[in-house]
Amino acid sequence: MFAQRIGGIRPSPTLALASQAAELRKLGRDIVNMGVGEPDFDTPQEVCAAALDAMKSGETRYTPTAGTAVLRAAIARKLANDNDLRYGIDQIVVSNGAKQSIFNLVGALIDPGDEVIVPAPYWVSYWDVVTLFGGVPRSIECPIEDGFRLRADRLEASLTPATRLLFLNSPSNPSGAVYSDKELAAIGDVLRRYPKVWIVSDDIYEHILVGSRPFVNILNVCPDLADRTVIVNGVSKAFAMTGWRIGYSASSRALALAMETVQSQATGSPNAIAQRAAAEALDQAATLIPRMTDRYRQRHALMCGALAGIDGLQFRPAEGAFYLFAKVEDVIAELHRRGKLSAPTDVAFSAYLLEHFGLAVVPGSAFGLSGHLRMSFATSEKNIEIACQRLRLACAST
Repeated sequence: MFAQRIGGIRPSPTLALASQAAELRKLGRDIVNMGVGEPDFDTPQEVCAAALDAMKSGETRYTPTAGTAVLRAAIARKLANDNDLRYGIDQIVVSNGAKQSIFNLVGALIDPGDEVIVPAPYWVSYWDVVTLFGGVPRSIECPIEDGFRLRADRLEASLTPATRLLFLNSPSNPSGAVYSDKELAAIGDVLRRYPKVWIVSDDIYEHILVGSRPFVNILNVCPDLADRTVIVNGVSKAFAMTGWRIGYSASSRALALAMETVQSQATGSPNAIAQRAAAEALDQAATLIPRMTDRYRQRHALMCGALAGIDGLQFRPAEGAFYLFAKVEDVIAELHRRGKLSAPTDVAFSAYLLEHFGLAVVPGSAFGLSGHLRMSFATSEKNIEIACQRLRLACAST
């Protein structure tokens, strides 16, 4: 009845979880939702004021498909000042969120049968966007022992003549891992031997650093890969602007034009008012971002302390983003042995936590690495404390 491609993709697991948790709250259940990757801060007032000015001055019409010159210039300044990367505004495409930037990229680059390397754990939409366009996603497991980061030797072993694209996400959703310059240089050494492979550097959590490791883009250590690297970023996470839906990409002029063409037939231009707000956010980043990142560091430390010592649970402190990705295979096995789980899976464990402990988390299998769970600390300290207490009780019930 429907197109075959629909059968190969899934609704977003994180959004489905949020909907389920909301429905249970409506029924009067006490639910602590640690599954949604959304800052709980308000958008800064300086940003909202810029949006109001845009409305008052009549900036309410269609903009160019690739975004306003004002915003693209602000993005170019940000890339130069923050990342030491030089792009012209004709290399930048503004989109309705970073997710659409990835959609545009895959639509412009991937033909049916092309293989795409997706290191696991990965952000849930990478896999399904590739599938939607007929590409073949190939997962490389990056276990906790490797810091949830892709090793260069494992990348090389997975590349084939059909490989067309590699996803890199640092800081990572869901693991919070951040690649070092040496790790990126080693990956770059491999990619030089495979000139047909493009790289997408998803930097959406760039400014949310909770550890000591600094953010480095692959082009900072491998500038010769610029012609086949696409940077994806946006304002949603760093500026608490998820609902404003502004992301962007920076790439070669030829690819930028192809991505703009895809967007022209999908959504057209992004929201004009939100674009003005995003330009203000980028230009005021030095004062706006620390207000939130300082709190994330505090919350990360609180969560790490609260989870420490739970039997059967392993985790590595995050280095960036606002998630902890915990390995719970031992807990799952014991709960299943005792008949408390319908199956020995992280999906069953997540359902158990929601039903019996009022705790919403996302199973690791949604991110391509089963036996784990993701918890967000983009929420209040009170919620973090309650959530960790409930998880400790659930694990103790084994």
